[in-house]
Amino acid sequence: MFTYELDNQTELRQLREQHTDELFALTDKNRAHLRRWLPWLDRIESKANTENFIKSSLEQFRMDNGLETGIWFRNSLVGVIGYHWIDWENRITSIGYWLDESHQGQGLITRACQTMVDHAFKELKLNRIEIRCATKNQKSRAIPERLGFREEGIIKEAEWLYDHFVDHVLYGLVAHEWENMRRT
Repeated sequence: MFTYELDNQTELRQLREQHTDELFALTDKNRAHLRRWLPWLDRIESKANTENFIKSSLEQFRMDNGLETGIWFRNSLVGVIGYHWIDWENRITSIGYWLDESHQGQGLITRACQTMVDHAFKELKLNRIEIRCATKNQKSRAIPERLGFREEGIIKEAEWLYDHFVDHVLYGLVAHEWENMRRT
């Protein structure tokens, strides 16, 4: 099981079935906040939907095709971050994340994302990481920008968000750029 301590108050833990109740409660609490940017909230109507998500992510992990972790702060689940998929042939992954509204502005997602980036390049030996987010989601966009990702372009009408399409900005970081940033 993947567990990584970020500091003495914060750690990433691979999501497991025993986290179902806590993850559903966190999702439900943040439904209005997350709905502005994430399209899957209507599919998470019950604890059973959350349990299915966790089971699916565990299967994806067993197939060596992704990793979903919870972000625990002071021993409470406050968000999720993970690799959506892993393309081993081309050594690429995509990172996605969300955080409880009341825990924003504390650097939790930045530190969690940095950990996932470091793990992808150092441990998994991947060559490229992508992060996509809505062009108008300034808080989400700040994460890859802060971590040295390059804005590579806009993907027009990339995602259906309940009643309209939103454009995404694509950020990318490759291993040799990451290595150069670590040396400076």
